[in-house]
Amino acid sequence: MTSVNIYIFLFDGFSDWEISYLTPELQKSEKINLKYFTIDGLEITSVGGLKITPDLSIKELSLDNPIVLVLPGGSAWEEKSINGIDELVETLYSKNQTIAAICSATTFLGQKGYLDDIKHTSNAFEYLKYIAPEYKGDKYYQSDLTVSDKNIITANGFSPIEFSREIFTKIELHSHEDIEKWFQLFKNGIWSE
Repeated sequence: MTSVNIYIFLFDGFSDWEISYLTPELQKSEKINLKYFTIDGLEITSVGGLKITPDLSIKELSLDNPIVLVLPGGSAWEEKSINGIDELVETLYSKNQTIAAICSATTFLGQKGYLDDIKHTSNAFEYLKYIAPEYKGDKYYQSDLTVSDKNIITANGFSPIEFSREIFTKIELHSHEDIEKWFQLFKNGIWSE
């Protein structure tokens, strides 16, 4: 595995639990360059009240090496109050870089047409249609916890563990067997050597 830049987008009110299983595992790997960013590089507060100072502003991101952009959910997506992320997402999409969206962040991808011709999921089909009336990917919608197709990973907001597993698999963080052991431990409390 070559070095991977993983950028996690933060904004006021982001759903902190949706990345809580993902980030500790990524932080352990020497082959992962994990960075948190906001649009302006200023401190934000998660929905749980966590005050976070990001590593970077969006303008400081390096687009070298393979990239995974992680978009956690939060009501700001539903309110369409997030501005300034569109160009980055379009650039990464056009370069076939991985974009991983969970919960309401999937509605952003639906609004922008990224889900129109790939298999995907969200919190619910009706929810996606309601929040993103521009969405046209009806026939590709899957009622699953997570779906990966091409370079887009989508997940509903009740599956942070499954979401993490999809990202680990995509970047080959560990062997398939070790990823599955991790999943069984955190999902089902099953410890195996």
